Amino acid sequence: MSVHPDLDAMARRVIDANHYMTVATVDPSGEPRLSPVFYTAARYAGFYWVSSPAARHSRNLLARPEVQIVIFDSTAPVGDAEAVYLAATARPVGDEELEGVCGEAFRTTAGARRFAPDELRGDAALRLYVARVDSCEVLVRGSDPVHGRGTDTRQAADPRA
Repeated sequence: MSVHPDLDAMARRVIDANHYMTVATVDPSGEPRLSPVFYTAARYAGFYWVSSPAARHSRNLLARPEVQIVIFDSTAPVGDAEAVYLAATARPVGDEELEGVCGEAFRTTAGARRFAPDELRGDAALRLYVARVDSCEVLVRGSDPVHGRGTDTRQAADPRA
């Protein structure tokens, strides 16, 4: 059970209202890589996206599956920003799993293309990836009447709650 249901609701609101997330990976030398990707959230516990397996972020997560994700509305006026920060473990979805997860991965596309399992397996140019959430935080404005601390902070939330 979450301690702050309103922060959980904020996380859900931000995730539901947006279509792109920024995934941060780290290459074998320790160099960070930030990549915006179109996502579908699965019960707020997993996030699916499609990428080329040759993309640097895709290669990075094979070596280091721990990723950081941020979701936010870049059109929000200054002072009205809301954001969700996720720590997650990411991986390509295995060929044998595609039939079972494509329905969930492409259930909401907001105009994006739905891929069939055969388009994402074997030597396909694109693969389906999933990030399983380990923890979640939300941006809380310093002036928030309930949770504010004078300066903007990240505070724990659980959108699954």
